[in-house]
Amino acid sequence: MKKLIRSEVFWIMALAVILRLAFLDIKPPHFDEGVNGWFVDQMVKNGYFQYDPTNYHGPLYFYLLFISQELLGRNLWALRLPAVIASLLSVFWMFRFRDFFSRKTVAWAALAMAVSPGYVFYGRYSIHESLLVFSTMLLMWGALGILMEGRRKYLLGATIGLAGLILTKETWAIHATCFVMALGCLQLWQRFSHSTPPLAFARQQWTYRDKLFAVLGLLFAIVFFYSGNFLRFDTLGGIVEAYFAWFRTGAGAGGHIKTEYQLGTLLHKWAQAYLSFSGAKPGWLHVLDWINVYWLYLMGRYEWPAIIGIAACIRLLWPAPATIRLIGIYACGVVAAYSLIPYKTPWCIISLIWPFYLTFGYILESLKKRPLLLPATAAILIIASLAWSIRLNFFNYANHKEPYVYVQTDKEYSILTKPILHLAASNPENYYLTGQILLESYYPLPWVFGDFTNIGYYKKPPEQLDADFIVVESSKAKEVEHKLSQPYYRREFQLRDAQEKSVVYFRAEKFAPEFPYLKPEIIPSIKP
Repeated sequence: MKKLIRSEVFWIMALAVILRLAFLDIKPPHFDEGVNGWFVDQMVKNGYFQYDPTNYHGPLYFYLLFISQELLGRNLWALRLPAVIASLLSVFWMFRFRDFFSRKTVAWAALAMAVSPGYVFYGRYSIHESLLVFSTMLLMWGALGILMEGRRKYLLGATIGLAGLILTKETWAIHATCFVMALGCLQLWQRFSHSTPPLAFARQQWTYRDKLFAVLGLLFAIVFFYSGNFLRFDTLGGIVEAYFAWFRTGAGAGGHIKTEYQLGTLLHKWAQAYLSFSGAKPGWLHVLDWINVYWLYLMGRYEWPAIIGIAACIRLLWPAPATIRLIGIYACGVVAAYSLIPYKTPWCIISLIWPFYLTFGYILESLKKRPLLLPATAAILIIASLAWSIRLNFFNYANHKEPYVYVQTDKEYSILTKPILHLAASNPENYYLTGQILLESYYPLPWVFGDFTNIGYYKKPPEQLDADFIVVESSKAKEVEHKLSQPYYRREFQLRDAQEKSVVYFRAEKFAPEFPYLKPEIIPSIKP
């Protein structure tokens, strides 16, 4: 035990645990968290997960959420805990790369990941990305082991990692393709600049039976999860359909296009701002719009060790160990691939940057002959990342000026939810409160109010508005107020920054205990 406490693994993992678990429920549930929670509610209702190829995500994460909520109940801790565990496993698994890199290299990489603003922020979100990262790391660790040592444990690791990727998100194809292409690029580049040492293709030590077990296990996992635990074999075809839907979304961007980060657009804005250029964008600048620097912008804003890791890849053009070269080529390939895809959401950043932490650790290790430069550089970068993490995750977690805060529910949503949840907690009969939510976009509310049985969601106001609470966009508030026949309390709130303000009406008869010193703002005139 004393030896463990003295090791860097203990202290780095302790830091990672604190950053990911402290005040885990402080942040309001995100739009996607509400959607994922709703899918789990449907699993409880139907008895299985019904795979939908247009959801763009595999079924595995929903099963993990289901287990978590069955054990811990319907709350934010249960909803977010699987992502936290996956994020922590990713930090721990970085140490497993000690099989291929030096102890200091992997320690620096693990420390950078432990305090990374992105890995902490999205590791505290109930979305698929953390599980995708861990599965990718497991696959890459296994693939490197198969190439270099050929031991059975690496075959098992690669198989589990590949299964996790396929069952988590359709973007697994990008990562697998980039790794295969990186292997080819390494072989080609080694003709011009030898690796020291070169990549050794080891004699495989596993048997035909081991390979058969791995293939059958992978197929079993795919069929089991995609068929809703063997209850809906008709959904298996959705595995292929998903890629057509995913391609359409990736090409069309689905509202998540980031044209403002296209290089031609940025240069044109710079010319207008500093060179007094007021003309239309020249044709040659349109060519540069193929280059999108959104991911580099996010790294420059939050992920400084990853930026150093990218710079370190230039050093790898000259003789260097084949393993770190392979990781560097793979990492640059993934960033290039994600840059070409118009669809961009900021949480994808954690799928891109983990290999750059290894190149970051490698370049720090190579500076060991400069004892003053190494600790100073490392301390600045790690402390900066830690400061950003604390600021983002515990203070600015709902500040929409932060690029990582994306489609995030506003703190004001509690103006709606707190009186309703408090009333239900004081008397379980209030779970039968009636509610009418008249919003174009209303997640995460279906999950937040999942225990209530009489809440309806509408695109336009129904003829009869007589619910215990009613929610509507501010622009439609007057229309609703004219239809109210009883006294109501009126409150304004912001659900998300991209939406207009909303108004909630609480029926005075039901909610008077929640507003003991206030009079209803809406008192309909008595009609003869």
